[in-house]
Parts: sequence; C-alpha cells; structure tokens
Amino acid sequence: MEEEKLNLESTWDKTFPKSDKVTHKKVTFHNRYGITLAADLYEPKNYEGKLAAISVCGPFGAVKEQASGLYAQELAERGFLTIAFDPSFTGESGGMPRYMASPDINTEDYQASIDYLSTLPNVDAEKIGVVGICGWGGMALNVAALDTRIKATVTATMYDMARVNANGYFDSGDNEEARYEMKKNLNQQRIVDYKSGKYELGGGCLDLPTPEDVPFYVKDYSEYYKGRAYHKRSLNSNGGWNKIGCMSFINQPILKYSNEIRSAVLMIHGEKAHSCYFSRDAYQNMITNSNYTDNKELMIIPKAVHTDLYDNKDIIPFQKIEKFFRDNLR
Repeated sequence: MEEEKLNLESTWDKTFPKSDKVTHKKVTFHNRYGITLAADLYEPKNYEGKLAAISVCGPFGAVKEQASGLYAQELAERGFLTIAFDPSFTGESGGMPRYMASPDINTEDYQASIDYLSTLPNVDAEKIGVVGICGWGGMALNVAALDTRIKATVTATMYDMARVNANGYFDSGDNEEARYEMKKNLNQQRIVDYKSGKYELGGGCLDLPTPEDVPFYVKDYSEYYKGRAYHKRSLNSNGGWNKIGCMSFINQPILKYSNEIRSAVLMIHGEKAHSCYFSRDAYQNMITNSNYTDNKELMIIPKAVHTDLYDNKDIIPFQKIEKFFRDNLR
C-alpha cells in the first residue's frame, strides 16, 4: 500500500545526546489500518551478517525522542538493530484525530513494527524482541501474547492501562458505582466534543515547580516531562491526551492471556515506584496456571522510583537487558 507522506524532523531533537557509536535515520512503516508510523532506526556502526532487532515504545503519552529513543540507542550501541516509534495518533506518526489511544490499534502498532523489521535485509527475522516502557509495557505483554514472531519481551516500569483506566490509581475506584460515574462523565464529554467539532484535552503534567501538596508520583512525572525531558511533541509535556482518548481501555483488559506467553519475558520495576504493583501483579498473573514459567523473570530495582527507569542510566539495568536479549534472541 502507498504510505502517507509524513513531515519528519530532519535535525536531532532528542532529549538525550546523540551517540557516535551508532548510525541513526528516520524511517516509516504502516499498520493494518493504513496508518503510517514514524520511527527512529538505530544501527551499530560496525557489524557483519544479520542482526537481532528490537522494537521499542513508550512511555504512554511520550514520544520517541524521549525514553524509548534512549533505550533504542543504548541497545544499538550493544549490537542490536533497534527502532523507537511513535504510536498512531501521536508524535510524528499519522492518524486522525490526534491524541487518541486504542488497546487494539496500539497493539497493532507493535505488530506493524515487527512486520517492518522482519523485511529488512540486515535483520534476522527469527531474532526479534520488544521493549515496552510504562503504559507500553502492558501493550508489550499484550502483543507478546498475540504475536508468535516475538522471541523476547522487556517491560520497564510497566503500567496496565486497562486496570488504571477502569479502577483508577491504586485501584481506588474499583467498584461499579465509581466506574458508572466515570463512564457517564466520559459519554457526556463525547457529546460536548461532537457539538464543538474538536476534542477537549485532559491536560498534561503540572508545570514546574509543582505544588508542595501533590503526590510524589505527580512531581516525578512533571520533573521528567516538564523539566529534563520536555519535548514539544510529547502529550505529557503539553496538553495531554484527549479526555475521551483512553475510554475503550475501561472494559477491554489487555493482559487476559498473558499466562499463555511462551516466549521469554523480563519485567523490571523500581521498588519505590508508585506503579510497582502493576508489575508485581502482572508477573504473578503471567506465571499462574502457565506452562511457560522458566523463561519469565521479575526484577525489582531497590530504591528506584517510576521515572528512574525512563532515563537514569545509572539505574536502568542495561547490562541485564542486553544479556536477556542475547540469551533469547539466538
């Protein structure tokens, strides 16, 4: 199919320094809904033969110029061909309206990236893995349960977007009445949006400095998105998702078949992260009543908070991640 022509930034506009150990270029590929996706491809400078490849995405509401690009570049330095892509409706990727999310389309975005990598002449199509950061950690587990071409999956500081949308933070709204009121408000917002002809944004992270009385995780997010990793195309750095953008996650759990994942999975989370319960519970669900537990691992990083696994290279266990992919992409 003919891909949409995207307007891609030609200069280096990442939130991390450019490495002199890899080559970098912008690429595009399309998903089965006809949406053209934009990605950064990172490749080691010196290698022979075909490479194992890794597709990276996340966090939820970020762009490839932030954490996913940092992961992709670091793993390319370690000998893998990698891509960091913007999901449908966000960043430099196509799709209208903007700033929407979908458990189906976003899972398909990952699968489309596997399609693309599998066709590259310098990639071994039998050696492909994925990395999902934050909300894309849950999407990575979902696609690992669906796509048999994926041989290894890493999640970092994972969010289960279905759970948090249905139940609220820390499951504080996990009851029928709370969900009903939330759905009623969202459906009223749909009418408002339809009448106005535009989608109202929900708001991104708080401006700095954040108020003293907000929860730590709110400060943590804001310091990353509004501070050290601000990016003009990042939803979380600016106006946020559409208010109704994540609505379909409420009744579409994405981890139902995670205990049928046969390929290797490494889940990494910070001990002090507000979100650690997502990985602890998802890991337990993944290995319960499963025949494929020998290649599953949960790694908890002592004292680390949620965004430490976005960009703190002193804390992100890249050596462990490299070994995991080398052991399982062979």
